[in-house]
Amino acid sequence: MIPDPDGHAPAPSRAPARDPGGAPARDPGGGPARDPGGGPASDGGRSPATGPAPASAPVPAPAPAPGLLGGRADPPPPASTDTPPPDPDPGPAPDGPSAIRRPSGPAPHAFAPARPPEALTLHPLRVAVIGGGPGGLYAAALLKRGDPRREVTVWERNAPTDTFGFGVVLSDETLGGIESADPVVHAALRRELVHWDDVEIVHRGHRLTSTGHGFAALGRRRLLELLHTRCTDLGVRLRFRTEAPTADALTAQGYDLVVAADGVHSRTREEHADIFRPTLTTHRCRYIWLAADFALDAFRFEIAETEYGVMQLHAYPYALGSEPSSTVIVEMREEVWRAAGFDELDEEESTARCAKIFADALQGRTLRSNKSAWTAFRTVVNARWSHGSTVLLGDAAHTAHFSIGSGTKLAVEDAVALAAHVDREPTLARALAAYEAERRPVVESTQRAAAASLRWFEELAGQLDRPPHQFAFNLLTRSRRVTHDNLRLRDPAFTAAVEEEFGCPPGTPPMFTPFRLGGLTLRNRVVVSPMDQYVAENGLPGDFHLVHLGARALGGAGLVMTEMVCVSEQGRITPGCTGLWNDEQAAAWARVTRFVHTEAPGTAIGVQLGHSGRKGSTRRMWDGIDMPLPHGNWPLVAASALPYRPGVNQTPQALDRAGLAAVREEFTAAARRAAQADFDLLELHCAHGYLLSGFLSPLTNQRTDAYGGDLAGRLRFPLEVFDAVREVWPADRPLTVRISATDWAEGGTTADDAVEIARAFTAHGAAAIDVSTGQVVADERPEFGRSYQTPYADRIRAALGVPVIAVGAISSWDDVNSLLLAGRADLCALARPHLYDPQWTLHAAVEQGYEGPAAPWPAPYRAGNRRPPTGRKDP
Repeated sequence: MIPDPDGHAPAPSRAPARDPGGAPARDPGGGPARDPGGGPASDGGRSPATGPAPASAPVPAPAPAPGLLGGRADPPPPASTDTPPPDPDPGPAPDGPSAIRRPSGPAPHAFAPARPPEALTLHPLRVAVIGGGPGGLYAAALLKRGDPRREVTVWERNAPTDTFGFGVVLSDETLGGIESADPVVHAALRRELVHWDDVEIVHRGHRLTSTGHGFAALGRRRLLELLHTRCTDLGVRLRFRTEAPTADALTAQGYDLVVAADGVHSRTREEHADIFRPTLTTHRCRYIWLAADFALDAFRFEIAETEYGVMQLHAYPYALGSEPSSTVIVEMREEVWRAAGFDELDEEESTARCAKIFADALQGRTLRSNKSAWTAFRTVVNARWSHGSTVLLGDAAHTAHFSIGSGTKLAVEDAVALAAHVDREPTLARALAAYEAERRPVVESTQRAAAASLRWFEELAGQLDRPPHQFAFNLLTRSRRVTHDNLRLRDPAFTAAVEEEFGCPPGTPPMFTPFRLGGLTLRNRVVVSPMDQYVAENGLPGDFHLVHLGARALGGAGLVMTEMVCVSEQGRITPGCTGLWNDEQAAAWARVTRFVHTEAPGTAIGVQLGHSGRKGSTRRMWDGIDMPLPHGNWPLVAASALPYRPGVNQTPQALDRAGLAAVREEFTAAARRAAQADFDLLELHCAHGYLLSGFLSPLTNQRTDAYGGDLAGRLRFPLEVFDAVREVWPADRPLTVRISATDWAEGGTTADDAVEIARAFTAHGAAAIDVSTGQVVADERPEFGRSYQTPYADRIRAALGVPVIAVGAISSWDDVNSLLLAGRADLCALARPHLYDPQWTLHAAVEQGYEGPAAPWPAPYRAGNRRPPTGRKDP
């Protein structure tokens, strides 16, 4: 619930910090809970689904007080009259998250526009808005303001003074959009906002403060009052305590545009699930939305380690003056919630119990509720956001976990974009397409950050043993959008304390600190990741490999890894793969290691040994990745006789006992040759669906003998290979293992499995675990994003205390520094950045102003150790 880096909080009062690319520094890794994001307060849409509301005549919005928006009267004090029943969502099943789709039953009826399709080419003059939350109200106001001729009506089942939840945080970015779209609303909000700069993190007796973040909040009820008033001033018709007709019915009544802002439990979306194709995922924590009658002076995050498990508090101020108030959210894992007995308590009892647990943070004060119910967060994703003249907005279209506080922000930004495109585009069809094209990438990016933040809180118990400053930094950077560099610019003192705890010498970035891996000391934390080149002939590394690996060794990395070197001719992925199955290949590799040790002293070079398994006998990547050869294919072996892609790739032979022994000996012989070739480190490739990985995954290992079945059985052969390699590999040189920590597929390797796999290899002597993911099955569904595999490395490191190498979409030196300081990794492996720039590490040192022993420039290159000028400024 720290403001997220897309600007989910106003900028600090001082000059805005800037990120390495020159953009304003973003706010740290997630944001304060603006709205409960699909729980008790369904931000961006309407109130939670509560069943049919009483039918009644339209209820006009209360008149505002003088001086608010054009001299009208303030609404009367809140007096809630409609009480929704408990949240209908039963929460996650005991075994964790579940994907929930529309229940089976009669097929939903299709949209039935009352006018011919050509009517969608007209600008809408009759607009219906389903749901009176902030997103729906603001969309109504902007659509009316854009064309006063429009008849705009909002249906809201609850009373105008009803709301669920307490504070809402808005960002500078969102406020800027509001100012451009409607200066009147912007001016009113500015008068109401409460500002603060600090984040306090309380962890095992340590209270750490990071400043310079810049938050602004106001009460949700007050926000709705402002929007009610603005809608009334503009002539929007507000129908409170009135159940909206269906989207179809509204279209049949002649409405040109139907905006479905009806929240996370959107009836519109569910009635037409066959068109919008929603996916709803329920997550593993329960939370409750409460308030305290005093104003905190910072956002506060606090942990309670109870006899039942870990509980966490997220709190921030949203009102000052005569009625100071703070939002308080209490959250915990489902199993902790049940063990503590919260599932048996009513609203009043839960509120009192939470106040007692977090008495120190609340300074002994009580908490109050507002139809508050424990709920589990749901992530909403839709394949499409509009159909015909109906469009989804806010939580009806998408949700992002409240820990980055994006619900109201996203809904309001949706409203701004929708109204702008409706006014700008020549047809409604083009307007709705443009709205989704603009908003979807922003939403998906936010949802990726929110997912990282959500999982961090779900796994909070595994983070608690970190040193205090590392824990705080890990929390602030959990969404992977906030980085060391922009946090250093916001709060130099806090970041310096984190660096000191980490062990950075003065003036030394974290990535340029040394690291000892077994008997090998690396001068910095940068690894050139293994990258298959597919240019070998008969498995021999040639001049290309010498230049490729030699250039990257000269480029300053602490460790340079070869591509996957195959242990047998049959174990190649493509005909262009390198090998170590004969002495000629070993001699060719010795030429490469000799160059590295001679010309780039201090750089270590490692070899990755592997066997393709069922993913072998394919074309070079640029000729058709994973496609079988047009001719000259060789037979494949694997854990089980399962082709990588049925009907495309050949079916491998399942290894019998003799075959297992032969493969084990191939790895042993290759390891002997690697030692003779003078490699400094050996990595066993047990990832990406290749042979050893195929034994580990239940999706690819369906054996019924001792080498299949449960995880212990699936580990048996990879561990036998590891032990055989360890026997012949020099004891003073480290042996590491690369694993796929998840298969990104149902029924595959899980994050819990990955911890146990890492535990097993570590017990057998692995010096580090190189944590990758996926590429095991063809129908995987990876969640790509910035450093998206790092949470798996983080989890293994936190659970086992073993060194880990993080890899995957790590692209900047700022990413590397951030991951190291947060304790998510000990080393960072980068692939594509080193293809783009062989001197990536040396250039990272220059860009950070570092000149030291961890990044020495080769003597012939020293004249180029400054960034070249980009152009002349003088005439």
